[in-house]
Amino acid sequence: MSKNMQTDDRIFDVEEPKTMFAAESEMESELEILPCVALRGVSIFPNTVVHFDIGREKSIRALERAMSGNKLMYVATQVDDNILIPTVDDMYKVGAVVRVKQMLKIQGDAVRVLVEGICRATIQEALPETSYISGVIHRFEENVTEESMTVEDKATLRLIMDAFVEYAALTTQISDEVVDKILAIKEPLVLVDKLASEMVVTADRKQKVLEELDFSARLKILLNMVVEENEIAVMERELSKKVKDNIDNGQREYYLREKMKAIQTELGVEEDAGVEAAEWMDKLDELKLDKKVDEKIRKEISKFAKMMPSSAESSVIRNYVETILELPWRKASRVNTNLKKAEKILDEDHYGMKKVKERVLEYLAVVHLSKAIKGPILCLVGPPGVGKTSIARSIARATGREFIRMSLGGVRDEAEIRGHRRTYIGAIPGRVINGIKDVGTNNPLFLFDEVDKIGADFKGDPASALLEVLDPEQNNTFTDHFLEIPFDLSKVMFITTANTTDTIPRPLLDRMEIIEVPGYTEEDKLRIAQQYLIPKQVKENGLKKDNIRISENALRDLINYYTRESGVRNLEREIGSLCRKVARKVVNERNKSCSITPRNLEKYLGKHTFHYDVVEDTDPIGVTTGLAWTIVGGDTLKIESAMVPGNGKLALTGQLGDVMQESAKVGVSYIRTVAEKYSLPEDFHKNFDLYIHIPEGAVPKDGPSAGVTMCTAVVSALTQSPVHRDVAMTGEITLRGKVLPVGGIREKVLAAHRAGIKKVLLPRDNGKDLEDVPAVVRKEMEFVLIDCVDDALDEALIR
Repeated sequence: MSKNMQTDDRIFDVEEPKTMFAAESEMESELEILPCVALRGVSIFPNTVVHFDIGREKSIRALERAMSGNKLMYVATQVDDNILIPTVDDMYKVGAVVRVKQMLKIQGDAVRVLVEGICRATIQEALPETSYISGVIHRFEENVTEESMTVEDKATLRLIMDAFVEYAALTTQISDEVVDKILAIKEPLVLVDKLASEMVVTADRKQKVLEELDFSARLKILLNMVVEENEIAVMERELSKKVKDNIDNGQREYYLREKMKAIQTELGVEEDAGVEAAEWMDKLDELKLDKKVDEKIRKEISKFAKMMPSSAESSVIRNYVETILELPWRKASRVNTNLKKAEKILDEDHYGMKKVKERVLEYLAVVHLSKAIKGPILCLVGPPGVGKTSIARSIARATGREFIRMSLGGVRDEAEIRGHRRTYIGAIPGRVINGIKDVGTNNPLFLFDEVDKIGADFKGDPASALLEVLDPEQNNTFTDHFLEIPFDLSKVMFITTANTTDTIPRPLLDRMEIIEVPGYTEEDKLRIAQQYLIPKQVKENGLKKDNIRISENALRDLINYYTRESGVRNLEREIGSLCRKVARKVVNERNKSCSITPRNLEKYLGKHTFHYDVVEDTDPIGVTTGLAWTIVGGDTLKIESAMVPGNGKLALTGQLGDVMQESAKVGVSYIRTVAEKYSLPEDFHKNFDLYIHIPEGAVPKDGPSAGVTMCTAVVSALTQSPVHRDVAMTGEITLRGKVLPVGGIREKVLAAHRAGIKKVLLPRDNGKDLEDVPAVVRKEMEFVLIDCVDDALDEALIR
């Protein structure tokens, strides 16, 4: 077995012996030779796990000898702590055999050891070992069960347990969790050793309990010790009360600090927790928190002042109190209410986005008039790359607030929002409280990015945790699991972003104000590229303004044939690619300037990546132009229909979804009801097969907006009537031939304009959506509002 001494500041878990047979044989033997370690001020009991520090050379060698064997060693307390190099005669007669569990190298050559007590033992004979203390160890095997105890012993043990509970309550040195765990122990031997080990008394008093081998006598010694400590604690309380009545607050604080220093000096504690606690109290007085919150924090600080600084709970309380004191309870940044300045900042950072900017300016106007308002919860919804996150950052700059961003994409743990409870190791506040603590103001702009991609699993539902954060009626008392006290979030301006509202839980969506951020038109992208993207990429790629010139027509081709998106992310990438190629040319050929035109654009970026449908040269039969909405903007959709002799089969091809297939079937059903009106072939639904196909069969398609388009294509095929090649349409239909409104009108109209369409047929209820279409596009196109399929047929078919 390898030697597990550490060479750096790492913890090594000590492995158990390889065979159980060897361990059992050690336990059965009464005499054994073990390395010995003398302890100062520490008594180790069987059935307890204790850590202590080893610094003396002989003790470290004894530990090394134990580690090279079965990990067992004998430990006993020194009679006189002042002896630097103790021998067997300087140790108490009774100690304990322990097993090493962990080792940690600490400052200098010292080692911190975690051991588990196994049984009482004594050194039968010291061996003449010079490098470390060793001896023949005799174990005291004990076998006491609840059944073997006398009635007197049982009564004594109950009195000890009751007195121990009172001791823990009086001294506040032992937490309730530790008390509960000890009282739950069923074995009498283990229970007594645990109780004695937890008592905060001197090592020589604990040694009396350790040395007593008779169980009944041991119970009486322990009972006397606990009762005596309780009487001392009660007397201390009475004396403290009398002193408190006779001295003023300043003298009382001085007395307590001096008393704490004296106690710490006796215990050998160097850190002064009382001074740190006093500083916290001063900071707490400056915060002027609510009475209940103030009392809770003061209680935690008082508990900290009475603890050993090296204890685990002490570090937990320190982290808790420091987090609370660092929070900006009263500190707020000054909100900018100058509307002209805010509008100028928003226009500098972003092109367009009229509705978003108007909403922000409205908010600033209300703040200016009312002087106080709860932060609005805006939800910016739009396709990727349109600038939702960056507009939130600009809003923070325009309003004079600090900016915090938290991405919710893939977040599944509720503790990300609410934090972890302090009982967990490494607990921290949630990211909401942490973000506010980091920026140092209680009224920042907090952005929850990608709120539509939030998840849930066995760790909780983050969306439900967000309800309290975003609800204006609740967030003024938001309670983080780590803080356990309310913090006011009503001054925070919350903004969320999403690509779609379909996946946002309804209760969460109900608490937000939806602002649509539509995709950019070709003209918008052109202006954004000229004003923002090109200067940015020129600078990032080390070029100068004169090194590259991109013509307007080249930019339009770049937008139309190399990117297909609602935003400008890919457009920026392509511009960056152009700049890199120009940079290489400038370095290699020492060209001072390169001009990018439609003619040489393919030379830099290669063949066109995308193409768009354009108006056909002739008026086709059975082919209509539909309009579709996608996440990257609008597009035109050719719908082809054909009629061949058959038995009435309806074939739908092109990867159509369920909704689109239903629209085709509804359209055919409606055509059968008006067959006589349009002089359709007799019994066409029995004697002919109808085929409806939408090209690009590899691309899935779905949605109700192609209903009127498919119906018009089928009528054209049945009547052999051509369709106007420059007409496009969209709308959902019913069995009675009514045309219902659909969404995405702005994107669809822009796609039709890009394809050269002159006339667009829209449902009448979509007339109001034409206000969102740019004025330049409205001037160049004709819009016809229809109520039923007959209106569409009259406009589209050439009779």
